[in-house]
Amino acid sequence: MSTRLPPLKPLRAFEATARTGSVTAAAAELNVTHSAVSHQIRSLETSLGLKLFERHSQRLKLTSQGALLMPVVSTAFKDIASVTEQMSRPSTQGRLSVACSPALLSYWLVPRIGQFTEQFPGVQLNLHSTVDPENILSSVIDVTIMYGEAPRVDCWKRMWAQFDLFPVTSPTHLNRRAIRTIKDLEDQVLLHTDDGREWSTWFDAAGASHIIPKQQHFMGDARGAIDAALHGHGIALGDTMTASSLLAEGSLVVPLDLAVPANDAFYVACRNEIRSTPLVNVFIDWLFAALEEDKTTAPFTGSNRRIPRRKTKKNIEEKPVE
Repeated sequence: MSTRLPPLKPLRAFEATARTGSVTAAAAELNVTHSAVSHQIRSLETSLGLKLFERHSQRLKLTSQGALLMPVVSTAFKDIASVTEQMSRPSTQGRLSVACSPALLSYWLVPRIGQFTEQFPGVQLNLHSTVDPENILSSVIDVTIMYGEAPRVDCWKRMWAQFDLFPVTSPTHLNRRAIRTIKDLEDQVLLHTDDGREWSTWFDAAGASHIIPKQQHFMGDARGAIDAALHGHGIALGDTMTASSLLAEGSLVVPLDLAVPANDAFYVACRNEIRSTPLVNVFIDWLFAALEEDKTTAPFTGSNRRIPRRKTKKNIEEKPVE
């Protein structure tokens, strides 16, 4: 059986003419002259040794051989176009490594993995619970979400989220030790996420820097403090990102309705050379889109008091993607 194929251009002219029913229409579609299409069809007929069209006045009709060839050629061109489009489309298949703080991972990112997977089923996430700033330039980490100041290393970075801080505790703890005023915090155990800076900021904003709680525990990070609060061990500072779902489900409650802007913010960062890769692109775009969809006010009680943010942090300019 011969494997010699007819020339491509005549096949294209034949397919367009057979589909549109007109040499003139085919010429317009292919952006060539009427005579060029006619020439290509005659060339194909000569190559095959067959008549493909019957010409009746101004009308063209496929011969039996042309009718046999037409669906095969049409399908072939559609398949070529489809595969070409897939080849040119950015791939969203593969493995993506993401590093972020333990609290954000547990209470914000993990609950939303399903949403991401529905949109990008071909992406496998490798999630790392770490706050090490060296992750940004690590070859094994693709995207880092870090809390603090903007990264100072040479990388792509952008502010992702600012948020408010407010006291949270478990309903069981609040039933044991009622909190009606800020002064009642003197008889409470405070749970710190850091060295005490965030609670100091909150007390200063409340005009209660003189308050000295009877006991304090330093939990090392926000997840440790939130977990301790969930177990009824004291009062932690929750935030409008990581604590919202716990408040909504009733695992945590807000005993005092005063929210204070956090000292720092979350930043998304990655190495400059991988910012334009499809996997990194889709994940970063999804992060910002998910945050927009998820913007809700924490369910405070009472008057919903909030101290205004004294100074708006400017978003770090994105470096142009090469």
